[in-house]
Amino acid sequence: MNPLFSPSAYQRPAGVDEAGRGPLAGPVVAAAVLLPEGKTPPWPLADSKTIPHERRVALFDWLYESGAEIGVGIVDHEEIDKMNILRASLHAMKKAVLELKNPPDFLMIDGTFTLDMPLRQEAIVKGDSKVAAISAASIVAKVTRDRMMDEFHKQFPQYGFDRHKGYPTKEHKQAIIKHGPSPIHRRTFRGVKETC
Repeated sequence: MNPLFSPSAYQRPAGVDEAGRGPLAGPVVAAAVLLPEGKTPPWPLADSKTIPHERRVALFDWLYESGAEIGVGIVDHEEIDKMNILRASLHAMKKAVLELKNPPDFLMIDGTFTLDMPLRQEAIVKGDSKVAAISAASIVAKVTRDRMMDEFHKQFPQYGFDRHKGYPTKEHKQAIIKHGPSPIHRRTFRGVKETC
């Protein structure tokens, strides 16, 4: 990371990450997190995909209970189809930052893209495994999105959203072929558009 943008040089650095770029259904969800000062999580913060489910949920709860500042941005399947998944992901991240009650003075963003915002920021490849605040954002984004997909499963149980969360598993692809796309499927995505 460029020393000029070292988080320690700022008073309010926020980590930003998203969940849900790869699925064939549902929203993309982003989170922006400022970690609480002087508090230690019960387990190390890491890339949400590498943390077992129960521990990920416990860390999610800890973040909300510890005084962390959290903003969440959601872009639904229809907007994804209109603007493409990359633009939708960046838009969700921007929305998450804007949801913070007090603006950060520096953004650490997972990936290779920065946001169209007048804030000091840096994109960090694999930042969710390198920077605690980005790890926290990845946890909040994933748990939030997983819970949304569990709710969608209640509406559309034939697709198995509670198991694969909309990702293109063999089971999911077979369900799309059998039942056609649901109202929350991304109709511009390969694996869905062929069945529309």
